[in-house]
Formats: sequence, structure tokens, C-alpha cells
Amino acid sequence: MTPLRLRAVVLAAGRGERLRPLTDRTPKPLLPVAGLAAAGHTLARLAGAGCEAAALNLHHLGDQVRAHFGDSFAGMPLTYSEEPELLGTWGALHPLRDFLAPADLVVVINGDSFCRWPLKGLVRRHRASGAVATLMLARRADPARFGGGVGIDRRGWIRSLRPGGGGGGAAGRGAAHAATGDELRRLVFAGAQVLAPELLVRLGPGPADIVRDLYQPLLAAGRQLAAYPSRRRWHDLGTPRRYLEAALDGGRGGWPERFWRRSWVSPEATVEGGARVKRVAVEATARVERGAQIERSVLLPGARIGAGARVREAIVGHGAVLPAGSRVERRLITVARDGDVPGPLDSRVGGLIYTPLDVESGR
Repeated sequence: MTPLRLRAVVLAAGRGERLRPLTDRTPKPLLPVAGLAAAGHTLARLAGAGCEAAALNLHHLGDQVRAHFGDSFAGMPLTYSEEPELLGTWGALHPLRDFLAPADLVVVINGDSFCRWPLKGLVRRHRASGAVATLMLARRADPARFGGGVGIDRRGWIRSLRPGGGGGGAAGRGAAHAATGDELRRLVFAGAQVLAPELLVRLGPGPADIVRDLYQPLLAAGRQLAAYPSRRRWHDLGTPRRYLEAALDGGRGGWPERFWRRSWVSPEATVEGGARVKRVAVEATARVERGAQIERSVLLPGARIGAGARVREAIVGHGAVLPAGSRVERRLITVARDGDVPGPLDSRVGGLIYTPLDVESGR
């Protein structure tokens, strides 16, 4: 039997505006989760599912993404598609038509989400359903946080969606129109999907949204879209709070909840004697000095927590150094650079910018 040829597009072009200033110098797909870039987790799952090649679309800080991943990942060749103008989740595939042409099935997946993607199950569901497209839906996610959810019936067919916004993560947030009777239930579109190659003939040049410009017209024409509900833990990295949740979740490992680690500390990080860390993720080259207490926080590479500091529910950004004795709670902390203009809710103190964790940047 001839092996199934899978090719994938990882959507990695978004600006990450709601994560600023963290994403001013680091593209969202490269934010680390348990020692690996968020998009690296996605590429690893694609390679493990037998994907023969993957492409990443690039826009904001795209050179960093290209330099980070290079020409291949885990033996899977990588192709890059530069977008001077953002093309959206459907428009991104138009420049990649030749790359996708040999595929038996096309996987499109958000590079700025974190999940241990159940791609083999998603492909099996698609092949068994006979649908033109199959969308992964996250059972654990709260539809109220993502616009209301995607409407599906008892047989697992999608009945209603609504366009997201621009960018990879936003288009993953399709929302259902009003349900009729008790036929529909609502789950969150996780931004992973399998497409029949025949759909590529619908592509045209310019920006396009995969929900508005592909899935809604297909439903209106009576074509079937299949749902693949999954209980895998899934995170959209769109805001500081959601990134914090993803990073802490990633550090727990893929085990059942009763076996979760309390903290994840990179072998290349340093936690000095007398420091206490509880439910934290400490990335490579970060340092926690003696007597510091860190809880439910993420320390990015190069971050340093001074002796005796207290940090709770915070993201300490690349290279940020908190002075000894600091008290920080529910903040994103980044290094201030020349030319930075703090947002209206930001505080600039001692070379650092403190951004409220639960308020999207107003920049």
C-alpha cells in the first residue's frame, strides 16, 4: 500500500500584539514552553505523525523563526513563505500551492498554540468521515472565552461557525451562531485541521480567512465538515495570562493530573539553595537566587530573580533582572529598550517594564 502523503502548513506569521511588549523582540511561535519553542512542539507532533514536509508562513520577526528552525526539524524538511502583507489563515496557503500539490492530505495548524496535538487521530477521523475538511475541537476549553464555540450535531458534523479575526490564533476562535433545539453542542476550534487537496482550487491571491472564506461557503453549499473533539489540553497563547497557563501546563508533562510535576526547571537553569519554587517553569539560563520565593510563574531564558524576592503569577521576560527583595504579583516583566514607549497601564522602573498580566496591551 502506498503511504499517505501528508504535508502541513504551520501558521506562524501573526504579530502577537496582545502579548506586547513580550513579542516586540520575540515572535510568539518562539516563546518557550518547557524548553522548546511553542511552534517546535507543533513541528515535533507533525514529524511524529509521519508528515513528509512542513511550511511556515512568516511576517513579524520572521527571520528569527527561520534562523531558529533552519531547513529541517526532526528530519522533516521545512519550507518558508514570506508575507510582506499578512495573508490570513486561508490566504497563507496561496503562495504554497506548489509545495502542497503532491499531498494526499493537507494539515493546517496554528503555530502559536500549545497542545500535544492528536494528529494521527485527527487524520483517521478525516479519512473515515469522507468530509472535505475535519477540524479539531478542544473539549476542555471554555467556549465563553473564545467567542461561543463551534456548533456540532450528535453525529459529529459541524453545523455553524463564525470567522475569527486576522492571524493564526484568532482564526482558531470560530464561534457558533445560535443553536436550534438540543441538536447542537459547542466546542472551541483549536486551530488544527485536515483538508482535502481538492479545496486548494478555491485559493486566490490576497488575504483570506479560513472560516469566512472557506468553511462558511462550504457549509452553505451543503458540503460536510467533520469535527474531531479531543480532551487533550490545548492553549491559545494570545495573551500573557494564556501564555502563563500554557507554560505551566507544558512543564507538567503529558501525564495524568495526579502525576503532574509541581515545577519544571531546565537542567541549564540555576535555583540556589534556600530558594523556593512552587508550580513554576524555569527556562534555560534563568537564575533564582537564595531565599527567593517563586509561585505560579514563568522565568524566560536569562531572567534572574534577586535574593529574597517574592514573585507570584508572573512572567519574567528574557534577560529581566529583578532586584533583591522585590515583590511582584500578576505582572509581565520585560527589559526596557531605547525607543520603547510604555503602554498606558505599564510602569517603567529601573530599566524594566511592568505590564499587568490580565490586561491586554493598549499599545
